[in-house]
This record gives sequence, structure tokens and C-alpha cells, in this order.
Amino acid sequence: MKITLSNDSIKKLDTSVEISIVLNLEDVNKYDKEILDDLNFKAKDEEVVFLVESKKIYVGCEEESYDAIAIAISAAMKKFNSTKYKDAKVEIFGEEKETLKALVEGSILGSYTFDKYKSKKEKELKKELIICCKVSKELEEVLEESTHIANSVNKVRNFVNTTPQDFYPEVMAKEAKKVAKENDIICKVHGEEFLEKNGMNAMLSVARASVHEPKLIHMAYKPKDPVRKVVLVGKGLTYDSGGLSLKPADFMVTMKSDKSGGCAVIGILNAVAKLNLPIEVHGIIGAVENMIGGDAYKPDDVLVAKNGKTIEVRNTDAEGRLVLADCLCYAQDKIKDFDYIFDYATLTGACVVGVGEYTTGIMGNNTVLKRDAVCNALSSGEYATTLPFNRFLRKTIKSEIADICNIASTRYGGAITAGLFLDNFIYDENKDKWLHFDIAGPAFVEKAWGYNPHGASGAGVRMTVEFLKNLL
Repeated sequence: MKITLSNDSIKKLDTSVEISIVLNLEDVNKYDKEILDDLNFKAKDEEVVFLVESKKIYVGCEEESYDAIAIAISAAMKKFNSTKYKDAKVEIFGEEKETLKALVEGSILGSYTFDKYKSKKEKELKKELIICCKVSKELEEVLEESTHIANSVNKVRNFVNTTPQDFYPEVMAKEAKKVAKENDIICKVHGEEFLEKNGMNAMLSVARASVHEPKLIHMAYKPKDPVRKVVLVGKGLTYDSGGLSLKPADFMVTMKSDKSGGCAVIGILNAVAKLNLPIEVHGIIGAVENMIGGDAYKPDDVLVAKNGKTIEVRNTDAEGRLVLADCLCYAQDKIKDFDYIFDYATLTGACVVGVGEYTTGIMGNNTVLKRDAVCNALSSGEYATTLPFNRFLRKTIKSEIADICNIASTRYGGAITAGLFLDNFIYDENKDKWLHFDIAGPAFVEKAWGYNPHGASGAGVRMTVEFLKNLL
């Protein structure tokens, strides 16, 4: 989809369709208002009506906020995209920069479709949305920035939605290299031999039963004279059967989404490079497949992680934290003098139970940093909240035979105990620089919500880009 800005007034601009975002029904012209009344249009969020005779799409918007505007334009664009009309216009309103950001991102994110596996694909028509405003350099920059961010989110959605037979560790590495090549990003990929040589036995053990070799992917965006350095670590479980602690059949469906954290890291690097942010960003991804077989790692095994800590395995379905443990250690050993280190993972069903399908749980030791991350998430249009560590839950992951256990001795607080497990692999000097993002809820939802389709949402990209922008 093409989005352009126009200095023309909405009345003068000639397009096939006009989109009207309705904050107040009293602002609608008398003739159309009568028709909308007859159709019982109340201007509620996502409520949309296409008046074919006047070629106007009316969509409700209950408040003048980023999320409400993005959801409204998304609903309108879905209606527009279902027609054969080629171009539509909409008028900017309110705080111009914020409204434009919402219109652009809502349009691109809401127009996303994934039909890779459909035998009969809908013929894609070239569509254009023209936004009427007083064009300025500032607004053109917002258009460009929001387009790059939304396209990066959609790239992540494509990765996550791709099935495990088509997206395994080697493919994930190839996609990372493609993004790197497009954006002048350094990308190094390491296999089993490197993992063995570097004592990354936790990650290696998870991968043992798969026919696909694990890949440690290290992407590095290094602009000239960076003002900050940030490290991002992603869980890239291209498929998770649960291992020998096998998931129930119903729970295995959607496990292609277990790579969402790693995919988000690739998407964030893509956006950062496209925006030319003066921040050095490293992306570390543990791409692994957790399967069953004669060589599978087992409950009762004790693994030695890269930092020398021993881990008692009591459940092979708590595998993502094992991969992240080694990846976090690798990141801290390899990259020095960074300002922040964040990890992203569809880590626990407990987080979904605790905060719902749509919200990211953010954990760490630095209260101010957690607060800032939540604020940036909400500003970007993503939902997030903090989950607090405490000394009593920390005791539940102690092991009688090793340094730490990969699951807690209690069924409660599972998202937090998983975060506390990861905290064991954050070096003392980096404790206040680290945040853990549990994106298990929003990363993949089997129903459409707002401008997010069925399936992958690209969770993590917008919130992190917003955080990085605000470092400048």
C-alpha cells in the first residue's frame, strides 16, 4: 500500500473513496447523519459503515488517542481493501504528528494479510491512501519513520506465521542475513561446533533431538559515532514440542510462534537501521528446535551453562529459559560497555494467565528502567505492565542437586520465577541494565484484535524502537 501526503483540502482532492473518522456524530453532514442514524451507527470503536452512494467510509473513534485512531483507520482500511476502489483520502486532525503516526501505522498494520499457504490467493490491487494535511518536512519525516516501523512489524509477522517445516534455525539465520545485507548490518552465524567450544551446553541440549542444527545468530548495527549501545537477545524456538515433557496435542498447535522473541529482534534491527538511529544495537538470537528422540535431553539431567552455573532439568518444556541463559552469557562476554541489555521471549503461559493475551510482562531489577519501558510501550501502541521480583519466589527455583532448577517448586508466579531464573545469568555489573520482556500473550493470538490480525502481531518492535528513539 502506498501512503502519501497532500496539501489539497479533502473537498478538493479527487479520489474514489473518502474515509471519515467520527469522533462526534454531530460533525457529520445532515444528509449522511440521517442515513447513519437509520443504520444505527453509534461511532463506537471499530464500528464502520460504507455509504456506497456518497462513496464515504464512516468509522467510529471514541477518543483522540494513538490507539483509538490507529484502530479506527485500520477498520476503515479493511473495508476499503475489500472493494475494487484504488484510492482513498482522509483528513488529518488534532495533534498532527501523533495523528499522522497513528494513521500511517494503523493503515499498514491493519492492511496486513498472510496468504502464503492459500492455494487460491486474492488478486492484490494497488491501493493508495492520501492524507490531507499542511505538508511539512516534519510530517514527511513522521510518514517515513512510521512506514519503516510498521513494515518492520509486518516482516516479523511474516516470519512468525511461517510454519515450522519452512522456518527452522537455518532459515532463521538466512532471513537474518537478508535483513543484514539490506541494511549494512554485520551478521555472524554460529553452529553446534561453536556452541560446544564455548560451553553453551544449555542451548545445545535443547537442540539435541532435532534434525536441524541450532544457530546462534549475532547481528550488529554499528553507525558512525553512536551515542548509546544496546544489546537485544531473542528466544528463537522455531518449534517447541515440549521435548520429552511433551505438550498436550492442543498446546502444540501455534508453537511456530515460539520464535517470536528472536523474530522481534530481527525486526527491531531492521527498523533501527532504516531509521538511521545513532545507537549501536546488537541482536543475539538463539535459534533452536525442541523435539523428541533418542538423543533428547531429559528431566533429571544437570546442564552446565556458559557461565558455569549448573541447572537441574525438571521439565524439558521449560526450554526457552535454557536457550536464553546461554545467549545472555554470550552477549555479556562478547559485547562490552553497553547501556542496556533486553531479552524477548514467549516464555510462559503463566504470563498470559496473569496479564492477558494482549499484554507484555516486563521484569528486571531496575524499577525506573521497568517504568520507562512500560511508558514507551504504551506510547508506541503496545500494552505492557511490570511484574515484580521478590525474595520468596526466588527460593522456589533452588535445586537440591545443582545451582538452580529450570522450573519452580510452586505452580504460582510462573512468569516471575522464569524471570528470576534468567536473572541468574545476568552478571552483577549488568543487573540494573537488564530487562526481560515476556511476550507470550501478545505475540500470537488466534483472533483479530484492533489492527492486529489472527496470528502474529509483531510484539516488541514498536515498544523497543520507541524506547531507543527516546534515548536520543
